[in-house]
Amino acid sequence: MTWLGAVQQLRRERRPGVLITLVEVRGHSPREAGAKMVVAADRTWDSIGGGNLEATAVARARTLLTEAATRGIPELMSLSLNEKVPAEHGVQCCGGEVAVLLEPLAVVPAVAIFGLGHVGHELARILSRHDLELHLVDSRADHVEPQRLVELGGGRATIHPHHCPVPELVIGEVPEGTHVLVMTHDHAEDAALVDVALRSTHLGSIGLIGSSAKWRRFQVRLRAEGHTDADLARVTTPIGRPDLEGKDPATIAVSVAADLLRLLEQDRARGLRRARR
Repeated sequence: MTWLGAVQQLRRERRPGVLITLVEVRGHSPREAGAKMVVAADRTWDSIGGGNLEATAVARARTLLTEAATRGIPELMSLSLNEKVPAEHGVQCCGGEVAVLLEPLAVVPAVAIFGLGHVGHELARILSRHDLELHLVDSRADHVEPQRLVELGGGRATIHPHHCPVPELVIGEVPEGTHVLVMTHDHAEDAALVDVALRSTHLGSIGLIGSSAKWRRFQVRLRAEGHTDADLARVTTPIGRPDLEGKDPATIAVSVAADLLRLLEQDRARGLRRARR
């Protein structure tokens, strides 16, 4: 598999990696500038020339992976290829000098929108412009038909449409850490989704659209299903920014998207702080 295929595979499998590029060559080197390879925790793909050069770059890439898979800060290394330079992985006497760029390939955030009505569709339109795994779920087949979602395909997000008559089944299929937003056309469907989401341990945040009166009714039902106050505290409702009061779908979608993107930034910052400790 080529380095490009490896990047695509790691993204599909939601696994971190590092892309290594030979960005500059002065003198002689086993490979020309532009050569690339990809490193994951358990294997590599392609080559930047082998020997001490490649082994040193791979070792540093794996250190980056253990420090923080989501840090996303590129790093530049310079290496001399001659017998006088200390080498941990064998002598390489090509005689040149190289610069190597290491670019972490982070696992992108995942978001699941349950309900592709007016607000859900507007929200999907906004989020499709961001680097996300975007799961779009609706119990109504016509709401996730390809022609209705075609405008979402030009953005950065990877779109995963799901038509499911029992949409809560999709909760078990979404990736670890997925942020869930519940906004279907049916309050009974919403309640079932929140119930299943609260029983799941692999999710990120859980957001529910609606009024405080709706949430009071839901709390009664959810407590009857055995959920505790600590469980209910996992649900954010209403969702969106309280300082945006418009009720049209586009304004609500902007409000919800802004709050979600703030949350994703906080997740990234927490990952960076963990990496620095």
